[in-house]
Amino acid sequence: MSAFLLVSALQGAAILFDEFFFHRKRGLPKWEMISHPIDTLTVIACLLFLAFVERTPTTEKIYYVMAGISCILVTKDEWVHRKFCQAEEMWLHAVLFMMHPLVLFTAMAEWEDSRAAFLAVAGGVAVFLAYQLLYWPFLQVRAQKVKQKEHYARVKQDELYEYFSE
Repeated sequence: MSAFLLVSALQGAAILFDEFFFHRKRGLPKWEMISHPIDTLTVIACLLFLAFVERTPTTEKIYYVMAGISCILVTKDEWVHRKFCQAEEMWLHAVLFMMHPLVLFTAMAEWEDSRAAFLAVAGGVAVFLAYQLLYWPFLQVRAQKVKQKEHYARVKQDELYEYFSE
């Protein structure tokens, strides 16, 4: 197995744990609903660049810039995270911040040899992007509204019960 696939799998597992454990537990503020898909797009862009562009000294420089921007961009939410996240989630983010450049620069080391792997991983990341774009702004918001409506109905029933029980 290539080093790229190994570190991609580790990063993917950590991101999925973050998403399905921490994010689902605390919910995401609107800023993160917008911001996280942007991070995901930068990874897809880097992988597709490696898959479809021939390696030359110029394209290497372009990739360094793209990967550097992606690595910096993923840290932008920490100002928000420090207000909303528990210590365990912050630790996982630190791990993810270390994994991110490792994935991108391991990919660069395998540029000529792993184009099919780049496409496969980019496809998986694209599925995650679709999830991010559908779940948080649409499905989760609807589910939250249903929960609130049920909660208010229970509160109203409890208040009526207390009122008539006196």
